[in-house]
Amino acid sequence: MTAYINSQFKHSNFLIDIDAPLTWHDCIVKWNMYQGSCPDNVLCTSPVSCDEYICTEVQTSASYESPYCPRIKDTISSEGFCACTVNVNNPVDWPCNQALLNFDTFFVNTTNGRNPVPGFYAAFSNAACAPASSFQSFPANVTGVMAFSSSPYSLLTSLDQPPLKKTFSLCLPSTSAAPGIFFYGNGPYYLRPYSNVDVRSFLSYTPLLKHPGSFGYFIRVNSIEIKKRSIDIPGNATTKFSTIEPYTTLRTDIYNFVVRRFSLVTKRIPRSNPEAPFGLCFNTSTNGAKVGLKLPDIDFILQDGKKWSISTANSMKHIREDVACMAFVDGGATSEHAIVIGTFQFEDNFLLFDLENSNLGFSSSLLRKQTSCANYNFTMGSSTF
Repeated sequence: MTAYINSQFKHSNFLIDIDAPLTWHDCIVKWNMYQGSCPDNVLCTSPVSCDEYICTEVQTSASYESPYCPRIKDTISSEGFCACTVNVNNPVDWPCNQALLNFDTFFVNTTNGRNPVPGFYAAFSNAACAPASSFQSFPANVTGVMAFSSSPYSLLTSLDQPPLKKTFSLCLPSTSAAPGIFFYGNGPYYLRPYSNVDVRSFLSYTPLLKHPGSFGYFIRVNSIEIKKRSIDIPGNATTKFSTIEPYTTLRTDIYNFVVRRFSLVTKRIPRSNPEAPFGLCFNTSTNGAKVGLKLPDIDFILQDGKKWSISTANSMKHIREDVACMAFVDGGATSEHAIVIGTFQFEDNFLLFDLENSNLGFSSSLLRKQTSCANYNFTMGSSTF
């Protein structure tokens, strides 16, 4: 929620980016925030002057850097004020945009872990205003990028207030018909039908790692195993999480192994012609009758021997009624990261990013626990206890 106007909240839709250094959205900066100065149906925020210390800090540490970005030039407003300009990255089609740094406020619901409860939480944050034209390539009605990275200017920093722990959890649904969940804070977390089972009891943990020059989140994958055969991942290879990539990408050498091995252990299943961006597809119907696919897990073997099992629900993408494809993509022979875990593999997996202890909690598929990310109770409760 991005504003509280006339005794009600204004809701906006944001694209979640767990790598972005800064939140930016469709708004305008106004030097004089007197009543009536903001046009109807436009969100106005207070600007940051180019003379302020925070301007230089954000421009040097959180502004998107690329040889394709224009050189940052501070903007002089019609009132003669100097506004702080920052470069931001459009993660949908990758052009560099220029936006004006502001002082922003975001409001979030509070919860007891079972359902929302009365009250809200105000997060005061630096963000940036970009023109509406910057979001033309975004999904319908999405007018911003919300940064949930480790950057000091992401929204997480603004939420980091006692007694909340610096922990966030993400649970993406497998259907657009239901909302997913983002939690910030200590827990507990409950999903129906388990009224008294904390989802944290389902989790295994592995260390979160840092990568130079990135505000994103990384883990160590030692090997990938399919039906007792595995490929070792080099010790210097990185595995990154992305809420921008729709499918997990694998460096070409790793991708080729996974496709060959998966193809071998599923050789009895009829093939379909590959359809971009996928390299291995299956026919899911025989003589007009739909056939259930019985496929092996693809196991990511992590540090300390922990195993993230990617089951059929997260390894196979149904692209038509009679065609399903292995939902991994060739990332190229020289990709910066050996593995980038994309959002299809997030679906119905509960991921807990414990930033205080630098750990990732992961559930593998919740469907095996007879629940899902769509099973949170969004009915407003009456108490915080």
